[in-house]
Amino acid sequence: MEKRADLKSLLQYLPLVAQSSSLVWPPSVEQELQTMSRGPNKSMVNSGEVLALHITNMRKSLSLNASDLAPNPLKGYAIFFDKMISREESTKFFGEVVPALSGLLLRLPSMLEMHYQKTDHVLDGVKSGLRLLGPQEAGIVFLSQELIAALLACSFFCLFPEVDRRLKNLQRINFDDLFSFPSMSHCTKQENKIKCLIHYFERICRCMPTGFVSFERKVLPLEYNPHYVSYPEADHWAKSSTPLCSVEIHTSGAIEDQCGEALEVDFADEYFGGLTLSYDTLQEEIRFVINPELIAGMIFLPRMDANEAIEIVGVERFSRYTGYGPSFQYDGDYTDNKDFDTLRRRKTRVIAIDAIPNPGSTQYKTDSLLREVNKAFSGYLHQCKYQSDASFFPNPLPSAKVSQVVESSKRWCIDHEEKIGVATGNWGCGVFGGDPELKIMLQWLAISQSGRPFMSYYTFGLQALQNLNQVIERVALQELTVGDLWSKIMEYSSERLSRRTRLGFFSWLIASLSA
Repeated sequence: MEKRADLKSLLQYLPLVAQSSSLVWPPSVEQELQTMSRGPNKSMVNSGEVLALHITNMRKSLSLNASDLAPNPLKGYAIFFDKMISREESTKFFGEVVPALSGLLLRLPSMLEMHYQKTDHVLDGVKSGLRLLGPQEAGIVFLSQELIAALLACSFFCLFPEVDRRLKNLQRINFDDLFSFPSMSHCTKQENKIKCLIHYFERICRCMPTGFVSFERKVLPLEYNPHYVSYPEADHWAKSSTPLCSVEIHTSGAIEDQCGEALEVDFADEYFGGLTLSYDTLQEEIRFVINPELIAGMIFLPRMDANEAIEIVGVERFSRYTGYGPSFQYDGDYTDNKDFDTLRRRKTRVIAIDAIPNPGSTQYKTDSLLREVNKAFSGYLHQCKYQSDASFFPNPLPSAKVSQVVESSKRWCIDHEEKIGVATGNWGCGVFGGDPELKIMLQWLAISQSGRPFMSYYTFGLQALQNLNQVIERVALQELTVGDLWSKIMEYSSERLSRRTRLGFFSWLIASLSA
């Protein structure tokens, strides 16, 4: 078992040990889990304070250093379960959820062994086992919701080794930072993030979901590759004759609530999951706590490079919420009624792409524009649909190769249907400080060139986009192509950098089209 390359790449980051070709818990950890699985009457684990003691014991048995944890995290378990929630809620959690999670973890070794036995046959020979899926390594990991639940239970009990994760550009994955409660000003939003995750554990302990989730690292090759589309340079965007796709504007609502089928954009950090397991609450982190199965990707997906995106298919939503940032609040149970595909994944498609943080005036430089449009393009590009616009793509594939690539990709791709567009919003425009007028246009280019039929855009009431409909209609009236709009962006950016204009892009574009 330990000789498998996929398992070997991740084994040092798992709390299990390989023994006689099997995966096992250290005996003392297994004993702790067995004790807790019997319920509070036997284990006496009936409060956050006692739970913290058992977590400490298990970590010592795994030879995990206390210094690897955030300051006072285990005290946070006592604060949350003994003070922040009602005694009734706490009693229910320790009476039902902790025993169930402990029993789930007892089965983790056998679940992983079964996973690796089956993984080579899930996607018709395509490698899909749990492994470290590093930068520039295009590939897919296919996990059952039950296995994900067990991995997240490890995070809750802080059992993952954190040593050397940063050396591989991996996020911290234990819940210690989330429970650290550094100051009262952060407590409300932090408390509500934890409530979303606790609700997830309550749900899966009552009824374990039986579907699957895939995590795919998508890479747009920087150099010519005879099997895939290569990273486009600026002149390729300028020469594109692809028509711009249709646009739907939503001034209210949220991306995850859109009713149609679309690729849902997660405004990601370069580190997948960003600050989900800390006290901050940005839009990305909200998505990760209402769809907690996304967090599992943080275990094995290192930082994204500029030519990469991460696509997740199949995650289930468990919680409702209200507010944003400091006003974020857990708002009860959510029943996810999305249909399943033939691989038993929910038809929820999330694409994580990271924008340039705090770009300032450099966002108008050609390198920055190219980086952003290609980052979006790497996420939106159909993996199962070759784009035949020879005026755009460098080194187009021979028709025989096209057929080969498309046929190979269709083995796991579910979004090759013509109707699948993109639901997105103000990517990189909040705390990242991007120009929203520029960013929507770059996304429009990427979505159109990638072959998606529409862009469903959520403005979240941003004042800077109040004239968006007018601009979209004017561009459509002029029948601009992707190349035309890219050239307009380049012209505007040059004038903006040289201070020949102080207009926003929308006003400048309308004036330019009128002239």
